[in-house]
Amino acid sequence: MLKAQLLSKKYGNLQVLNQVSLEVSKGEIVSIMGPSGAGKSTLLHLLGGLDSPDSGSVHIQEVALFQLSEKRQAAFRNQHLGFVFQFHHLLPEFTAEENVAIPLWINGKNKKQGINRAQEMLEIVGLKNRLNNKPSELSGGEQQRVAIARALINQPDVVFADEPTGNLDSQNAQAIQELFLSLRKQLNLTIVMITHNELLAEMTDRTLMMKDGNIVQEWDNKIDDSKDS
Repeated sequence: MLKAQLLSKKYGNLQVLNQVSLEVSKGEIVSIMGPSGAGKSTLLHLLGGLDSPDSGSVHIQEVALFQLSEKRQAAFRNQHLGFVFQFHHLLPEFTAEENVAIPLWINGKNKKQGINRAQEMLEIVGLKNRLNNKPSELSGGEQQRVAIARALINQPDVVFADEPTGNLDSQNAQAIQELFLSLRKQLNLTIVMITHNELLAEMTDRTLMMKDGNIVQEWDNKIDDSKDS
């Protein structure tokens, strides 16, 4: 599904990533951990085409991301990739269903098509009774669920999540963790996430540990799917 080879990135004289390579299979959830400044967010941004490397390549579904023009990269991100950040970045003037529908509208769907699909996604993430609420009327956990529904509305090949539970209390963080696992099974999602939450990392298929711009350790997490059913 995703293959990155020898990604390097400098900001000024600071080497943030140093020839990082990784592969992610379809339907796999991979967590990335490490101290602040290890290069985790930079790696995620490069994998998702939100930034460009100084050298190296990223292929998603065999598409060479950085060989596309900026316009085609943007279209590819909209159609094939989903993003969830620590801060939900919802538009305050729009309702939950409107926030979720925005990527479809950008992609050329009409308003009704966007709203219908948004309602389906909000039901999947457990918010069918909050369709017309604006972000200020939702809890932090509910806002993050809206952001997840928005990330999934175009049925992306890969979802990139940067500290998706980092701004939530422990109860909401646990609920979001369980939601990711449920959605992976329900929608066969491929997810790459950054987290400092060891419990969340343990629930993923594989964990990569980063330090000083390199992947220094990797291990498989034994998941018993029967516990999640």
